[in-house]
Amino acid sequence: MRKFANLLFIVFSLVFTNPVVAQDELPVRGFCIAAPQVGELDDFVRFIGEELAPRQVNVLVLRVDYNYEFESHPELRDEVALSKEQVKRLVDVCQKHSIRLIPQINLLGHQSWASDLGNFLKVYPQFDETPHVEMPENYEWPNNDGLYCKSYCPLHPGVHGVVFDLMDEVCDVFETDAFHAGMDEVFYIGDDQCPRCSGRDKAELFAGEVNKIQNHLAQNNRQLWIWGDRLLDGKTTGMGMWEASMNNTHRAIDLISKDVVICDWHYERPDKSAVYFAMKGLNVLTCPWRNPANAVLQTRDMFDFRASATPEMKVRYQGMMQTVWSGAGAFMKEFYNSKDTNINSASNCFRAMFDEIEELTANPDQNKK
Repeated sequence: MRKFANLLFIVFSLVFTNPVVAQDELPVRGFCIAAPQVGELDDFVRFIGEELAPRQVNVLVLRVDYNYEFESHPELRDEVALSKEQVKRLVDVCQKHSIRLIPQINLLGHQSWASDLGNFLKVYPQFDETPHVEMPENYEWPNNDGLYCKSYCPLHPGVHGVVFDLMDEVCDVFETDAFHAGMDEVFYIGDDQCPRCSGRDKAELFAGEVNKIQNHLAQNNRQLWIWGDRLLDGKTTGMGMWEASMNNTHRAIDLISKDVVICDWHYERPDKSAVYFAMKGLNVLTCPWRNPANAVLQTRDMFDFRASATPEMKVRYQGMMQTVWSGAGAFMKEFYNSKDTNINSASNCFRAMFDEIEELTANPDQNKK
């Protein structure tokens, strides 16, 4: 009888002191896309509620740039831009579904596209890192100037007064605790003809800009997110000049604040550089685009990283974020109208990534097959 009582005690102890632990879930299930144009707003608000929320998306990065009626610098607004009231509709639907809303403005690089200057350098040409490089009438790549996208000069004494105004205003209106600064594909930095940057270490210039932006955001308890490509060595890794750096900015990884969140994008190959960022003490997300097969492999890798990591490393593997490089309207049209799920596209990649997240969350042993 005593043995039976002891057995009951052991069973009781196991059941009530060792409850079943919920399956591990990714901290971030993210989606990144251009902020909708004014005429797309209704459809996009509906898309958030009907497509993002059911997939348990909990982070939405919106590439705003100048698609907002800035009050601090109205001269930088797009010709047609979202009003404060329209942005609040996005804020409300995201708060309703517990989605963290993060606005993006491209900083440092991506200040032009093809033959057109962006609003920032068009209005403030004095901030141009390479004013001697003229915008071509018919853009081609490659070209003699090495022009992909223009950059602003990070050492110009007037540039951050404008940049910080824009950051503060867009963060306030989006009621956010984070800001995405882009900072990808920066080919023009420390130009030999720049009177301020010439001869300076490109890694130090890049890190200095990252830290300056991060320090400003931290004053209001906000977090900086950036793309990770400039922090990877394109030559050593073989990743090249697009998904990594060939102009020596990669050493900035040891100079930037550990509070910065890295969005690690790889579109052609499912490279495992998230491990590198995590080992450097940085929180990291893996970001696919239009290749569903790669997205599935990248999602499995992220679950594997978290499952096999030390506690110190695990918390740095923050999850997955689908990226979209068309406008919101074009993506929604593709998403709802595309019938062929076998082709490479952002909408098919989106479906594949979130289906895989759902499968691995529900059946974690599936990843071991």
